[in-house]
Amino acid sequence: MLSEPSFTIGIEEEYLLVDRQTRDLAVDPPPAFFADLEAAIGSAVTSEFLRCQVEIGTTVCASLADARTELARLRQSVAGVAERYGLAPIAASTHPFAEWSSQRNTDKARYNTLAHDLQVVARRLLICGMHVHIGIEDEVLRFDLFGQLPYFLPHLLALSTSSPFWRGKETGLHSYRLAVWNEVPRTGLPPVFASPDEYHRAVDTLVKAGEIEDATKIWWDLRPSARFPTLEMRITDVCTNLDDAIAIAALYRCVVRMLYRLRRANQCWRSYSSFLVDENRWLAQRFGPTRSLIDFGKGEPVPFADLLEEMLAMVREDAEFFGCVAEVEHARKIAAGGTSADHQLRVYEQAIAAGGTPDEALRLVVDHLIAETLRASKAG
Repeated sequence: MLSEPSFTIGIEEEYLLVDRQTRDLAVDPPPAFFADLEAAIGSAVTSEFLRCQVEIGTTVCASLADARTELARLRQSVAGVAERYGLAPIAASTHPFAEWSSQRNTDKARYNTLAHDLQVVARRLLICGMHVHIGIEDEVLRFDLFGQLPYFLPHLLALSTSSPFWRGKETGLHSYRLAVWNEVPRTGLPPVFASPDEYHRAVDTLVKAGEIEDATKIWWDLRPSARFPTLEMRITDVCTNLDDAIAIAALYRCVVRMLYRLRRANQCWRSYSSFLVDENRWLAQRFGPTRSLIDFGKGEPVPFADLLEEMLAMVREDAEFFGCVAEVEHARKIAAGGTSADHQLRVYEQAIAAGGTPDEALRLVVDHLIAETLRASKAG
């Protein structure tokens, strides 16, 4: 009988730093800002590829309550330090009007190498995401679940979308971040591997060829972490609202355990081609939770809200096991009220309808993002 994994959880979020006066990005924050940030929260914060970005990560958490408390504390800490410098963090996967060509990459060896290797593709990476790690200690089990999880990734993406603008324009997509990210090599849905050994051989081939240094430069939507015994979900936009982030993390954790329960009973989730799953990925990227995804079993589009109800029913036992029923069911509020992308578009459209210019409307979107990034964390 399979031994129960720990199902520990860790959450990483990337934020953009904006100037409170101009609402534009802080192209080159003062070094003292990062020094003060490290003094405040230590190793929980790291620099990111661009200087206008900050990444935070929780510790390994046993419960969603612990993860939420820690994530709220980290958001507040970043905002508190940023305020001393006239800055503010926004949890959104793109900035409403910033220019990628004006940004500067962080002067560290890894980031300089990325800038050199990827050229303009790297320079356009003015995007942020949320990554969720779930602890699965047994490697064979970890890869078994790794092969079954991609079906659910578009559903998680749809709930997270927060990047409807790019360079001051409406993109028509709920997650333009993925359009930018798709230009990077070794991204997208993960390939299918028959075993951990096959995966390691594939990675070793690229390492020996000198194309990558290690597996940390594989950036699929889902990957076995190169540093921890976890399955790292990477498809989602960063959520502006903290409760949305926790709901998605909780849902992902519960889906992992649901698939483990199937495996324990010598069953597995039906396998669908990446061609089909990728179509749902596009629909989630385009529309978020406002339209339909394809139910491959029925062979027809089904409203996202209906698919979500099916998912919630499937993982109810797991949500009860983890004590996170309320967190998981918050996903209904996202589907009904919209994601950050929907809220941003609403703020923009209301400002235009009130007689504002596009530039004024976009700055109001930034103000909304600043406030919303911290709203739920203050309540936490």
